[in-house]
Amino acid sequence: MYSSHPHFVLGFHGCDKSIADSVVSRQEPQLIASKNPWDWLGHGIYFWEQDPHRAFEWACYLRDNPNKMSKGKKPIKDPTVIGAVIDLGRCLNLLNGKSIQLIDGTYKHLKQLFDKAEIPLPQNTKDARFLDCAVINAFHMFATEFDEKPHDTVRGMFPEGKTLYKKAGFRKKNHIQLCVVNPNCIKGYFYPIQPLDGYSIP
Repeated sequence: MYSSHPHFVLGFHGCDKSIADSVVSRQEPQLIASKNPWDWLGHGIYFWEQDPHRAFEWACYLRDNPNKMSKGKKPIKDPTVIGAVIDLGRCLNLLNGKSIQLIDGTYKHLKQLFDKAEIPLPQNTKDARFLDCAVINAFHMFATEFDEKPHDTVRGMFPEGKTLYKKAGFRKKNHIQLCVVNPNCIKGYFYPIQPLDGYSIP
């Protein structure tokens, strides 16, 4: 009942300028969904919620670390940011108690299946969330198997970076990410109107 979000949010995606140009100009209908086994919110199109600066930083990071690129994607040479107007639709919101319970139940069911098959579950590492990806993807799969209404998006808060100041409960790179599973939830793409401080945005 409360999983639908009756409003739009702005998401920002860091990528190569050639990709952004092709999507904004409609030469390509959509950004390509990420399908890495370590995607912490499962497979889908990833956005930084309301944060073009972090999207640009991520694009620059991928330019400087091409080995971190998703499989099958071209290296970033000219980093930029593309914005998207997103209808969250039926959202698996991991800042919501009910959604957290659903993922907890999914993990327990998935673990039972792996234990029965005598196969070890994927494990998270410092830089890769193999287990979280498997659980979120399993959640979507189980919903399909049980003929339940699928979720369109996944939303999660990611604590990252050093503490903001001594004994702070905040970290320098905390952010909210969106994973769009149903691309029909993306209502349009755009370039940010105002240039970001110190950043080169078309």
